[in-house]
Amino acid sequence: MKRYLPTKSIASTQLIKIAVIALILLGGVGMIATGFVFKQTLSNSKETKIIQDPSRYGEIKYKLWTNQNQLKHFPTVVSAQYSDVYLAYSPASSQGNSFFQVRLKLPNQQIKKLLSKYRAIAKYTYRGGNTNDHANLAKGVPTTFFYTSGSQEDSFPSSYEIFVLDARDRGNSDFKWHHGESSGVAIDSSASEIVYWAEEW
Repeated sequence: MKRYLPTKSIASTQLIKIAVIALILLGGVGMIATGFVFKQTLSNSKETKIIQDPSRYGEIKYKLWTNQNQLKHFPTVVSAQYSDVYLAYSPASSQGNSFFQVRLKLPNQQIKKLLSKYRAIAKYTYRGGNTNDHANLAKGVPTTFFYTSGSQEDSFPSSYEIFVLDARDRGNSDFKWHHGESSGVAIDSSASEIVYWAEEW
């Protein structure tokens, strides 16, 4: 006598097998996607890390920053002779933006000399603000944000004179300043402070 298995139970078994395989595949894809997002998050946090340790000034200036021409106006060293040293450095990210900035408090007489020197050689001069403010002015150029402010404030107060020593547009006619670089100093004579900066994007 022949025995027949019910076709309904065979179909159910096959559907369960297909569902299990689909769930395993979806789980694998989910794990891969989660790993990718996690890796990107770690990668992005690494890219945007800002070094703020003044003792690393020499390493950043002479080893990490590749375009030494942009740093000609920076101090040779930052030693104990300087008080209230603030530093901010960020290497190039996937968007290509990098900056190096150091803020120093100097004797008033030295600040006056530097103010006179940079007023004479600056290609562009601004009073307070940040790179967006300056770039959006008629015939304006990008400068920098106040990375060394010691607060969340990204604009220089109006007490600062910003002197652009160099600004190069590396964009194209369709998208001006899409890529470029700028460098210079910002001086607050009332606070006896100078901020040196170089920036690439």
